Amino acid sequence: MPLTPRELNRATLARQLLLERSPLSVPDGVRQVVALQAQHPASPYVALWNRLGGFDPAGLDAAFAGRTVVKATLMRITLHAVHAEDYAPFRAAMQPTLYGARLGARFAETGLTPADAARLLPGLLEFARTPRTSAALRAWVEAEVGAERRDGAWWGLKGYAPLHHAPTEPPWTFGQRPSFIAAGLDALPTRADGDPHVQEALRTLILRYLSGFGPASVADVAQFALVRRTAVRQALAALGEAVVPLTGPDGTPYYDLPDAPRPDGGTPAPPRLLGMWDSILLAYADRARVIPPAYRPLVIRRNGDVLPTLLVDGEVAGVWRPVGDEDGAGDEGGNGAGIEATAFHPLSPTTWDALAAEARSLTALLTARDLTAYRRYGHWWAKLPEGGEVRRL
Repeated sequence: MPLTPRELNRATLARQLLLERSPLSVPDGVRQVVALQAQHPASPYVALWNRLGGFDPAGLDAAFAGRTVVKATLMRITLHAVHAEDYAPFRAAMQPTLYGARLGARFAETGLTPADAARLLPGLLEFARTPRTSAALRAWVEAEVGAERRDGAWWGLKGYAPLHHAPTEPPWTFGQRPSFIAAGLDALPTRADGDPHVQEALRTLILRYLSGFGPASVADVAQFALVRRTAVRQALAALGEAVVPLTGPDGTPYYDLPDAPRPDGGTPAPPRLLGMWDSILLAYADRARVIPPAYRPLVIRRNGDVLPTLLVDGEVAGVWRPVGDEDGAGDEGGNGAGIEATAFHPLSPTTWDALAAEARSLTALLTARDLTAYRRYGHWWAKLPEGGEVRRL
């Protein structure tokens, strides 16, 4: 029987620990969900608060400090937090994409070539064996290639070189001014999809992706990692019986791990308050798995910003932002901090009560760390269409 849209939705929620919070540790939780979007420093914390029971943000602080969880440029050439053991295969699988994107036209405009990048990398990584600020690394690049080439060269090398972000400051471990440290990889594979090391790494990435996001189509895998669909098809074929073929709602071929959970489509899904750029919003070519098509332009803006969302019955139903009395959005008593929720369609009183309970817990996390998280994105709320129900939770 073909999978239904609800079954795909519930499979995602189960594997992403969004049907029920898990007792897993922080590193094991990150491993289970594969990768946390980390463009905003607060987002990995909000993601794990949604997924782990009794989540203590100090546990993620410690994981970043001890480098059992690392933050780096990976899938879709964006920042992700991943388990340290996953970094090397994920980075190798991304090699052709990173090579093409970061050593391409903009890098070439400096007059430098990929061969120059290969020459510069060992020295750059040696310099970054201890944490270095972006300014220090730009200065190193300038000393090697000259001031006129510095900015373009550093732009390319920053995304291409195997670098982790180094912890800088509270409240979310990483501040607005990044520092970097060498990832400790011995060597990089070639740029070619046909490199055996790249092929093996892509197979690993696909298995990890299916464990956290499956079932999925070829297009979904390609979207998640930003790799070529042809390479994905070849890797799936090479995996043989490690994956099972399934049929999607419209007859599209899907793939999954043989023993992975696929709950019934009627499985209850509790409300959640997802952070900016939450992975489930971006991990599929068909984003209707989680985002109703009419709501997609409201939560994924044209410049790539992905707003914090209300998840109701497994689907995006609105957006939220943290607010305090200074926002002029206080509750009727004008007291304290809270969450302002905007629902795109009417929600039941029971749902609002459940969202309010989530909001109290999230407000405690944000108040203890930084209630101004996501404040710089507040201008998007003025662009939301009229007619949504707005509540202070």
